[in-house]
Amino acid sequence: MKPVADLQPNTYAFETTALVKPTGFREYDARWWFGHPGSDKPPEINLLGIQALGMGLGTLIRRLDAGPKIVVAHDFRSYSLGIKLALTQGLMAAGAEVKDIGLAVTPMAYFAQFALNVPSVAMVTASHNENGWTGVKMGCERPLTFGPDEMGKLREIVLSGDFDLPGAGTYEHIEGFRERYLDDLAEGHRIERKLKVVAACGNGTAGAFAPQLLEKIGCEVIPLDVELDHTFPRYNPNPEDMTMLHAIRDAVLELGADVGLGFDGDGDRCGVVDSAGREIFADKVGVMLARDISALNPDAVFVADVKSTGLYKTDPVLTGNGATTDYWKTGHSYIKRRVTELGAIAGFEKSGHFFFNPPIGRGYDDGLVTAIAICEMLDRNPGKSMGELYDALPMTYGSPTMSPHCDDEIKYEVVDRVIKRFTDMHEKGEQVADHPIAELITVNGVRVVADDGTWGLVRASSNKPELVVVVESPVSEQRKVEMFEAVDAVLRENDEVGAYNQTL
Repeated sequence: MKPVADLQPNTYAFETTALVKPTGFREYDARWWFGHPGSDKPPEINLLGIQALGMGLGTLIRRLDAGPKIVVAHDFRSYSLGIKLALTQGLMAAGAEVKDIGLAVTPMAYFAQFALNVPSVAMVTASHNENGWTGVKMGCERPLTFGPDEMGKLREIVLSGDFDLPGAGTYEHIEGFRERYLDDLAEGHRIERKLKVVAACGNGTAGAFAPQLLEKIGCEVIPLDVELDHTFPRYNPNPEDMTMLHAIRDAVLELGADVGLGFDGDGDRCGVVDSAGREIFADKVGVMLARDISALNPDAVFVADVKSTGLYKTDPVLTGNGATTDYWKTGHSYIKRRVTELGAIAGFEKSGHFFFNPPIGRGYDDGLVTAIAICEMLDRNPGKSMGELYDALPMTYGSPTMSPHCDDEIKYEVVDRVIKRFTDMHEKGEQVADHPIAELITVNGVRVVADDGTWGLVRASSNKPELVVVVESPVSEQRKVEMFEAVDAVLRENDEVGAYNQTL
């Protein structure tokens, strides 16, 4: 069965032919528009395409000598269970021994690799993407997930129909695994400080996990939008989205909470609002946690993604603790792998993916582990609020993550043009935002740094038809705005760049 790239829905062909749009194979996971009732956008994959993906994944893990055993799970969307079952059918056709842990947050699936001693994982989730999206996060070398090499091989197998299908696969549903996961998270953690915590889940999967975990470690929990509802009636569960952060802010202020924690659709990220209602971007939360961790672990090594604040390099407390930070490519798979390669104690992404190695975590991203780390940081600072710990950081003026639309087929070419444009400006001695260019960092897109430390980043989104733009200035709000305007002016030289999802 060789999939096709385009099919008309509501036809005989759609029900009898595998549809797999090639662009769904991203840099480190898979994401497709599956569609939902009332949507006019044509699907990029169908259930037969998902089955083909399962056959391809089952083929790949055997060829990589990972063995036949694999954990599967699914997030809370109206169609995720059906997609998981189609994926499972494909895996079993390829001889896989499937261990199904049911409805789960993504880190629960990663935990299952360790707890069940299973090398591989396939988590059906579109993470924080809007309803209608689906996808799979995969790996066969715990705690790592696939990177570009593995995704490239999977893409080639699936699109060419190059499957090994010995059959004889097996299926086992694992009972009671949610409780096992929550018990493992809570073990050895008890918050002595009386903390009132807003737990916001945007009606996504984390609603069945986060409030219970926070109660287990001793917090007073104020649940916010924790009822599972796959229509996401109030806002999309995405802690980078200002709508969600504002909802948390309102609840924190109204109910006098010490901190607000927001979890994304599949529970591997955590956003933070302090007791004054201020939304603290995740890269600054990472600096605060790095201060706390490096005080307990001198000479600690951290990893941060290129979207993150420059404070990881310049913060005097981190420097005084002997901490060093490596800036690396954005993406949960990239940062996870870099943390493992360097033996770093933690890695931080501006998106809120945080990775903790032992003794804090097992190396993968888990929003609930992040929540525990934040609560324990507050517990170790009983005389200080979250806001006071935040105010103790050197002041910088940062933006949220802003994403202008750009089609998957062209977005990487557009980023290459932007890199070349800034490179030419640098070589010619031209200025950016009325300042000389001090440095260009091109490990992932381009981060253009002015001589006063103000910087702007442009990269291609790894999971949606978008670009990603972030700016920050250690000088002033005005300099931040000037850098955004300068970066946006370069972007607007490309007709393929559309409107932003949010902006300054």
